[in-house]
Amino acid sequence: MGEPRLTPDPAVRPDSPRWRLVVPVKPLPLAKSRLAPATGEHRGELALAFAVDTVRAALASALVAGVLVVTDDAAVAQSVRAVGADAVADVPGGLNSALAHGAAQASSRWPAAAVAALSADLPALRSAELDRVLGEAGAHRRSFLADAAGIGTTLLAAAPGVPLAPAFGGASRARHRASGAHELTPGDVESVRRDVDTAEDLARAVHLGVGDRTWAVLPLLTAGC
Repeated sequence: MGEPRLTPDPAVRPDSPRWRLVVPVKPLPLAKSRLAPATGEHRGELALAFAVDTVRAALASALVAGVLVVTDDAAVAQSVRAVGADAVADVPGGLNSALAHGAAQASSRWPAAAVAALSADLPALRSAELDRVLGEAGAHRRSFLADAAGIGTTLLAAAPGVPLAPAFGGASRARHRASGAHELTPGDVESVRRDVDTAEDLARAVHLGVGDRTWAVLPLLTAGC
């Protein structure tokens, strides 16, 4: 089985702000295309497992009040609702449009909440590490966490009433920094940085310890990861 990952960090201050997370998930037939050589016909199943494990770990965070998944895939919506998340339909325009839409929905439903966008492909996510990231983000109007490669972004956060202004995709670390967002640098948060786009990424996530849903899919894959 995957390693336990859902224990909240006891060091989180009781006055830290609570967050609403927005998690975008593509329709499963389109998701994680770069993993196709390693996953074969189970690529969509693995993408769904990533999303469910990410959402479950996020909901277990002491600083997360709720998760809103933006998706047009009925199986994704049903699965994330089953573990306690909300889901809304996607909008045309790609990833950043989906995140802006989700952030607007979250701000409309919960006007006093801080909002953060979180990647859906963090199968090794540990809630205690997410707590450390969000705890640091609470001190800034807008902030972001770079991915493990140091090129992309896995989390973008905004204080209540502050536009999220997402610029994900490719070299988003540089774009978010150029937009004025503060780069977060908490220690020991590898699971929040470890998004999975390739077989090599998946192997590193498995080494960290993936969630139960992802762990159950791994034996089905057609190639070693």
